[in-house]
Amino acid sequence: MSATMKAIAIRGGAGAADALHAVQVPRPVAGPGQLLIKVHAAGINRPDILQREGRYPPPPGAPQTLGLEVSGEVVTGAGRWQPGDTVCALLAGGGYAEYAVVDARHALPIPAGLDWVQAAALPETVFTVYANVFDHGALKAGESLLVHGANSGIGVAAIQMAKAAGARVLATARGAAKAEAALTLGADIAVDASTDDFAARAHAIGGIDVALDMVGAPYLDATLEALNTGGRLVYIAAQGGNVVQLPVATVMRKRLVITGSLLRPRSADQKAELAAGVERVVWPWLADGRMRAVVDRTFPLDQADQAHAWLESGQHAGKVVLRV
Repeated sequence: MSATMKAIAIRGGAGAADALHAVQVPRPVAGPGQLLIKVHAAGINRPDILQREGRYPPPPGAPQTLGLEVSGEVVTGAGRWQPGDTVCALLAGGGYAEYAVVDARHALPIPAGLDWVQAAALPETVFTVYANVFDHGALKAGESLLVHGANSGIGVAAIQMAKAAGARVLATARGAAKAEAALTLGADIAVDASTDDFAARAHAIGGIDVALDMVGAPYLDATLEALNTGGRLVYIAAQGGNVVQLPVATVMRKRLVITGSLLRPRSADQKAELAAGVERVVWPWLADGRMRAVVDRTFPLDQADQAHAWLESGQHAGKVVLRV
């Protein structure tokens, strides 16, 4: 192996999508308990865009290079992994590169039948949904999940995971075509939030028990209206605005729980616990076909700037992935 590798850097440290460009950097070296992975594909996520813009710095000790999920071959093994094993993994950073280092506990076997690109579309997305919908949100079979942003990578996974767990799903998107696409993924009801009242549609099916929201302020009032007594609202982003006026009386009357979380800053031990839960619960859904990896578009590593621009355009339905 060469001592250097190709990776994607941010020209000037922060900027628009066209600030991304390929550079040669030192190849990372695995430390104790870590894997060195030869990367074949890397998923793109909204936090990557925020980091590129200078609004989401990596946690202490994490690589400055973008990229929170990859698939590839183990070069240096650790734990249960041997050189030559094929894995997908959740990273704290460094995925937009030819090689990446990761805690061995944060890697999972690639599900049978999935290629490199499909496998790279899973870790960040599935870990996020599992942690927020099933852990914080405590969604159970027979309950109803409201998913905002149905065509995002998170939304696509949340719809499928909730259905696999035996829940009903009401999904919102902006545009009739996007709403229709959510139905093909298994949503029971899909609403064009730009023209329809999703709270009214929620009441028509008996209300919502858990809401997964990445929009924020514009949807707060209607989401609280849609929730049943004892409902849980879980925030994972606030793309439409993060400052709200909270109707406390509604929260009290309905005994609502409002929570949220970030995945990247969690401790290595917490991520290892999530990885074990995902492998136990979600990986069988992929094996038996109740869930699939949905990839909207791929780009070569050198075109990371174009991949970011496409994700930011909002035209995607599923994950955007880099081929390395």
